Amino acid sequence: MRVLGIDPGLTRCGWGVVDGRPGARPTAVGVGVVRSSAELDLELRLLELHTAITALLREHRPDVVAIERVFTQNNKGTATGTAQAAGVAALAAAQADRPVAWHTPSEVKAAISGSGRADKEQVTLMVTRVLGLASPPRPADAADALALAVCHVWRGPAQDRLRVAALARGIGAPVTAGTLPRWTGVPR
Repeated sequence: MRVLGIDPGLTRCGWGVVDGRPGARPTAVGVGVVRSSAELDLELRLLELHTAITALLREHRPDVVAIERVFTQNNKGTATGTAQAAGVAALAAAQADRPVAWHTPSEVKAAISGSGRADKEQVTLMVTRVLGLASPPRPADAADALALAVCHVWRGPAQDRLRVAALARGIGAPVTAGTLPRWTGVPR
C-alpha cells in the first residue's frame, strides 16, 4: 500500500510518501514541504497548496491520503489556516479519486513512538529509525507527514476492517427514508 501523508499548514505543509503493509517495515518514497508566502492573499496560498498536492498525487499515485485531523489550538488563526489546508488536501485527494483517512495527532504519535504525548523530537527520531533514514527529515512538518503515512500503513487496514464490520451490523450505515423509525416524522 502506498500512502501520502499530509501534515496540513498554510506556511509549511509537510508531505511524505510511504510504501508498506501491516507487520512489515515501511519504506520512505519521498518527503518534503510545500511552502507559501504569508504575503500572498489567502486564496492564492490555497491555490498553490492545491496545485502542489495535485502534482504529488499524480507523481506518486498513492492508494490513500492520510491527513492529520485538525483540533482546536490556542491560536485560532493557526487553527483556521491548518483546517483550510487540510480541506484543500482532502479536495485534491477527492479530485484524484483517492480515499482520505484522518488521524489525530495523538493517534499518530502513539503509532510511531508508543506514546500519544510524544514531542516533535521523539516523533522525528522514531520516523528516522522506523524508516531507516540516513538523516532526520527536516523541518518537523516533513517528519510529521511521514509519521502520518506510517500510522496509516500500520493502523489503517485494521480501522477499515472495523468500519466494514460496523457497517455490516448497521452501525454507521447510510440512513435512508426506508431505514428511519416511524417516530422521526420523515416521510417514507
